Amino acid sequence: MIKRLWSAPKPALLLSRISAFVVAALAMTVNAVPSHAVTPTAGPAPAACTGYVGLTYDDGPNPSSTRQLLAALQAAGAKATFFMMGSHEQQYPDLVRAVQAAGMPIGNHTWSHPHLTQLPQSTVYQEISQTQQVTQQLTGSRPTLFRPPYGETNATVASTASGLGLAQVLWSVDSQDWNGASTAQIVQAASRLQAGGIILMHDGGYQSTVNAVPQIVSALASRGLCPGRIVSSNGQPVVVAP
Repeated sequence: MIKRLWSAPKPALLLSRISAFVVAALAMTVNAVPSHAVTPTAGPAPAACTGYVGLTYDDGPNPSSTRQLLAALQAAGAKATFFMMGSHEQQYPDLVRAVQAAGMPIGNHTWSHPHLTQLPQSTVYQEISQTQQVTQQLTGSRPTLFRPPYGETNATVASTASGLGLAQVLWSVDSQDWNGASTAQIVQAASRLQAGGIILMHDGGYQSTVNAVPQIVSALASRGLCPGRIVSSNGQPVVVAP
């Protein structure tokens, strides 16, 4: 008789071996999955502002540029101060209200843009106070910031403005947009801004000034700077978070 050299395992034993193999295979598969694939990590947070600068626009409101400037600033998520002439406010009240509705501060830039240092104190007072009145009539509040035309000031101008509750605001960088500067030149000028600095630009119908807005804001952000809000602190202008 021929003896059987191999005999099939019993069904129960075979099932036990198969189960053990499946469990081992599953364990190897789970262990092979990298932990970072199971719990993804968030991307890097955007850089925070390390300082603030003041963007300012003089001589408006202007039907050729005010709304364009507002649209450009809002698209860039930036705030700016508009130093308005009282006579222009009276002529374009809808633009004054548009600036206010956009959350942009409005400053006093006199009634008719004269050379204040060449005028008697009574006329200086009239130029500033009349603008205060028309702004309040249109917006419900009086400006707290004042910019003398051409940046010309003296003790009489400064004391008159202070007596009307205004802090005098000049600038640390002149964009030269009033002098025919191109968009690239305006952006280059803004690159000189440091934390706490203020740049002079104009709401004077200059397309180059409007076109410069997104580039200025982007370049500032690359240096950790953000457009802020100018406030009066003990009669002096200070740039703070918007």
